[in-house]
Amino acid sequence: PELQPNEVIKLLDWEKWLGDAPSIDFNPRHFWHWRCYWPYGTGQCGDLLSHELDHVQTVLRYGIPDSCTTNAYNCHWKDDREVPDTWTSSYVFEDKDCVVTYEGCMNSRRSQTPEYIGRDGRLIFSAIGQSASAFEVFGDEKAYRISRRPQPKPKQLFVPGKEHRRPDHMQDFLNCVRTREQPRCNEDEAFIETAVFMMSMEAYRQKRTVRWDAENEAIV
Repeated sequence: PELQPNEVIKLLDWEKWLGDAPSIDFNPRHFWHWRCYWPYGTGQCGDLLSHELDHVQTVLRYGIPDSCTTNAYNCHWKDDREVPDTWTSSYVFEDKDCVVTYEGCMNSRRSQTPEYIGRDGRLIFSAIGQSASAFEVFGDEKAYRISRRPQPKPKQLFVPGKEHRRPDHMQDFLNCVRTREQPRCNEDEAFIETAVFMMSMEAYRQKRTVRWDAENEAIV
């Protein structure tokens, strides 16, 4: 049976939960909303940004970007949280002539789905991260006013029910446990994803653009 919050607290070993984090008296906000505090996580860059850039890697296969610039601020939630609720990071892939931008905010329920803009058109996916199961293809048309009717229709629509659909991360992992095959998101992919979100974290902390040193595999 599912435990109620007060039952969870009774069973909690607070010191063990804190681990290497600074020792403090029990704080229910730190326990239930741990993502809002730096001792327990990496904010949006290690959570939402990580999933979004994983999607970019799945689609483009560009690997680790050359540089990253980050701006972040608490724009909406005026409480005791330490982690900014609004986070923007821009990554540059120099040899691809490509910029990838992540934008995340907590002041809206609107989902900002991945959009890939090229010279001849754009792809708009149906959901964030690996939850995306469909996308629309639009041609390189002139900008249009929101109020204009009818709005441009996609030139192509990927319908997952009619196409081969790859298993999600968890199902792929379980399949590989059974077959002993290499997971799609293996340790090499995990390294890329970790390097990408840590570049965002370091750019925020150091308040400057950081670069990836491929030879030494380090953020500089």
